[in-house]
Amino acid sequence: MIRTVAIHARTLSEESIPHFQSLLKYLKEKGVSIHFSQRFVVDNPDISATPLAPFNEITNDFQPDILFSLGGDGTILDAITLIGRFETPILGINMGRLGFLATIAKDTLKHTLDLLFANKYHLDRRTMVSLQADTPLFDGKAFALNEFSILRKDTSSMIVAKTFLNGEYLNTYWADGLMVSTPTGSTGYSLSCGGPIILPHTHNFVITPVSPHNLNIRPLIVPDTSELAFEVESRHGDYLVSLDSRSQTVEANTRLTIVKAGFSANLIRIEGDNFIETLRNKLSWGLDKRN
Repeated sequence: MIRTVAIHARTLSEESIPHFQSLLKYLKEKGVSIHFSQRFVVDNPDISATPLAPFNEITNDFQPDILFSLGGDGTILDAITLIGRFETPILGINMGRLGFLATIAKDTLKHTLDLLFANKYHLDRRTMVSLQADTPLFDGKAFALNEFSILRKDTSSMIVAKTFLNGEYLNTYWADGLMVSTPTGSTGYSLSCGGPIILPHTHNFVITPVSPHNLNIRPLIVPDTSELAFEVESRHGDYLVSLDSRSQTVEANTRLTIVKAGFSANLIRIEGDNFIETLRNKLSWGLDKRN
């Protein structure tokens, strides 16, 4: 039974506000306790009035039954940082174009909520990556749903990433960057850099170079039980490390290790929500584009 929900969003557009108000009305009629994220309150001061104090993250003392993410895929990635190891189920209501993660169209909100409260849904567990380093990074939230990336900083020269797979030397990448993508992230940044699409529940990571300077370098698929370590060189002495949409500057002598996270992201999938159909719609598969 759903008793407590959290709501997270960035700034809602004027077009999205009526759908947000419909959500609130529905939840209040169900007698649900509603909590807004701090980010939501700050970005939407005129529409987020509530008697309940906003929350900064999910904790042992605050564990809602569901977190509603209002926005696109990027908003869900924000929500993941609020949830962390607690694995709170997320329902992504897309307030713009169809996403790979936020798959519920705002125009179908009432139907979706009816199915949700009738327990006609399942939890789609998605693998995440965890970053380990010999210096503290990302304020203790060193995990990502889509990808971990090493990137050159600003307009500096290429980076050199010496890469190890399970302690064994694998390759040295001369490139603008290098990423390790989960199956979920394979339809994101990795795809734009020439990486393969991997179905969500395959147990793999993809190592994808960003603009490699060696033409014989290609993306590599490895088991998600692998440990990947990196030693990075940069002419400028530092470079960027990214976890999904969060970035931080790192000194060149920092050793980085990527492993599968010990927790997952739980995406709520309503009956009829199908990844293959989303893939076809997003990538226009099955359509004759020659005319």
